[in-house]
Amino acid sequence: MSTPAPGASDRVVFSSREFLKLLEVHDLTGSWGWTFASDDHVWSPGLFRLLGLAPGATRPSYAALLAMVHPEDRPALETDAQVRRDGVLRDHTVRVIRPDGSLRVLSCRGEIYHHPDGRPLAAAGTVLDVTDRERLAGVQEEERRRRRALFEQTQSWTHASLYAQAQRVGSQELLLLTGVTQEAFRHDCTLVVAPDDRERTRDHVRAMMQAGRPFVTDKLLLLAGGGQGRFRFAYAPVRDSRDTLVTWATMASRLEGPMTAPMDAVVQRGLESGIAGRHLAAARALLGWSMQDLAAASGLSLSSIRRLEDDGDGPTTRTRRAAIAALREAGVVFMLTHGNAIAVYRA
Repeated sequence: MSTPAPGASDRVVFSSREFLKLLEVHDLTGSWGWTFASDDHVWSPGLFRLLGLAPGATRPSYAALLAMVHPEDRPALETDAQVRRDGVLRDHTVRVIRPDGSLRVLSCRGEIYHHPDGRPLAAAGTVLDVTDRERLAGVQEEERRRRRALFEQTQSWTHASLYAQAQRVGSQELLLLTGVTQEAFRHDCTLVVAPDDRERTRDHVRAMMQAGRPFVTDKLLLLAGGGQGRFRFAYAPVRDSRDTLVTWATMASRLEGPMTAPMDAVVQRGLESGIAGRHLAAARALLGWSMQDLAAASGLSLSSIRRLEDDGDGPTTRTRRAAIAALREAGVVFMLTHGNAIAVYRA
């Protein structure tokens, strides 16, 4: 595999958000949101098209969405009251009848967002058209080509794995780059690293993973075509709503040569676990916000913001994400630097 020359003019950008846009362009997916207190609903342009409607042709609502579901499938879906009052929203595959009479099969997934006291605050969902699986497969193949182009042109990639012995999986990019087989990698993941750097790499990564916080480390990799290359790996723990570690997301990029890849959504979510109260306070200061301003922008209570900034035990992962999302929306950037510090600046 050839290594691209430094300063290459063509750059490829990939992110989870870009993939969702790609799906919407192909009329394969859409999304919706519902804020209970204000009863505000929002549908993405892709959802309108998926339902056979012109954007803005109808007022978005959960009831309007249910009304388009085939009558035989409708009883299995949650009612307005079940979603809004009880916080129940399960995954379903249903048939939808478009205004022109055509029928599509949609896979629906949703999530309920709760107040710290347990009250349902909002709901959001994604809808995927699975009527034509071949068309979906084509879009997925397009994504794979984009990821391959990103890797070939920038030698950067992202991956997720538990990194436990029985479940350790090397990314296809890493295995292709180093020539190590999946079986050999599972037995000893340091085989991709130059012999003189293996012990340091093993000890450092193990210690940082045990700490459970985001970190950055450099590795000297053995290249399949001969020679060595130094790469920077950013590790971020990905946790569920109960703060249980689900997986480690990694982003790797070559230190010398081509431009590195942007941080994707999975790594970005893992990074959030390293954002502490002082980072949130610094972000507020950059915006000139008070705690009350952040509470209003994030839909959280003032006491929740205060506990977040005091690094208290009360706030959940979802609460932290809501505050961080509001700050990002206002232009704040959180970045993991070499040395595992979180940098905060305004874009």
